[in-house]
Amino acid sequence: MSRRSHRSREEEAGIDLTPMLDIVFIMLIFFIVTTSFVKEAGVDVTRPSAETAERRERGNILVAIRDNGEVWIDRRQVDLRAVRANIERLHAENPEGAVVIQADTDSRTGLLVRVMDQIRLAGVSNISIAAEQGGGNGS
Repeated sequence: MSRRSHRSREEEAGIDLTPMLDIVFIMLIFFIVTTSFVKEAGVDVTRPSAETAERRERGNILVAIRDNGEVWIDRRQVDLRAVRANIERLHAENPEGAVVIQADTDSRTGLLVRVMDQIRLAGVSNISIAAEQGGGNGS
């Protein structure tokens, strides 16, 4: 009899970690679901400055146009003919997001217009062009 009571005392002395693990997993799932991931175009560009520039905090699809004519989407260099397909894919993942074009100051306007045309053909009408906040040099 003494052995039996000794064994039940050992079982009672142990701490049940199951409820704590349940809470940890629930918190992990909560943080994964509520986290917004920042996507970058993958390349640094020198954006022009504008006095009317506004900061937008929503999750956006970023497209970068470098001064040498390279187009970057989602940290990958993309051919102009592949812009439409990439934007369609990213817009399907994030239907609420707008497209922000980060064109370098020295990039060609014709390329910017062709990129904007491909984005519109992908079904996105909310397109913005990124600029630095603050005034220019007044010229």
